[in-house]
Amino acid sequence: MRWLGQRAADLRMRAEIWRKKRERRDVGCEIRRLQPEDYPAAAAVMACAPVETVLMRGRLESAPSAHQHFLGEFDPAGELCAVCWNGANIIPWGFDSAGIAALAQSLVSQHVFANSLVGAAQQVLPLWRAIQPHFHAPREVREHQLSMVWQGRPEPGVVPDSEVRYATEADFDMVFPASVAMFIEEVGYDPSAQSASYRQRARELIAQRFTFVRVGSDWRGHQRVEFKADIGAFAGEVAQIQGVWVHPELRGRGLAAPAVLAVAEQIQRRLGATVHLYVNDFNAPAVRTYEKAGFTTVGEYATVML
Repeated sequence: MRWLGQRAADLRMRAEIWRKKRERRDVGCEIRRLQPEDYPAAAAVMACAPVETVLMRGRLESAPSAHQHFLGEFDPAGELCAVCWNGANIIPWGFDSAGIAALAQSLVSQHVFANSLVGAAQQVLPLWRAIQPHFHAPREVREHQLSMVWQGRPEPGVVPDSEVRYATEADFDMVFPASVAMFIEEVGYDPSAQSASYRQRARELIAQRFTFVRVGSDWRGHQRVEFKADIGAFAGEVAQIQGVWVHPELRGRGLAAPAVLAVAEQIQRRLGATVHLYVNDFNAPAVRTYEKAGFTTVGEYATVML
């Protein structure tokens, strides 16, 4: 597939960047906030690892108001080596051990109060160890989350669910409770309790045709969402699936794999994107669902919930 060839090119580019970093490391580097003139270089750093950086690259490609949250590691010649999104979440990429130490010092000095650290495990976990003494105890540390890419080859017998479709604004009153239920199960609290931003985000995803649903009826004949998934991040030709949810009464019936397969096919058909997701390694039923739908593990994410 195209993704495999692109992956090889990305790895070669990444190796060259890291070689240059090692050559310059003995002179020291600087952590500072990115300026508009740094954005093309930041995009190039992220392009070396499109799957690992899709969460923050989406911020770079969004409204300019979001750019103030980017930090960068610059070598003595002023060349950008690594990038960190420092907003509601902390998402680092491209830092070696010395860079992690410098980034940690910068974050601690700014008295950062993020909701989580998330991203490639090789970046998130060392950074968390460096800043941990300065934070309160985390709600949870998920050290092993499988980073998976859809290869387009589902297991025999798994066919796309023809009932899965894009959600519309008319579906909102059904979709929003399903989104909240998913979030509570995954994170442990109601995201709509203190702010309207989660409701607004759900509407935005629907308007972008980034929410997928399968709608059915309960025993009383009332319509309900049976399956839901979102494109939670889309940047650099990578679409990351998030918010996958099956109604509790329908779990264990084999509904998820055909539904996820339908979502992956529709994303690739419409956007031509690499389809990505990450899942907790301890969630064996979900891992098997994605494997059945044709996803393959390509790396590891980690999340620290603060």
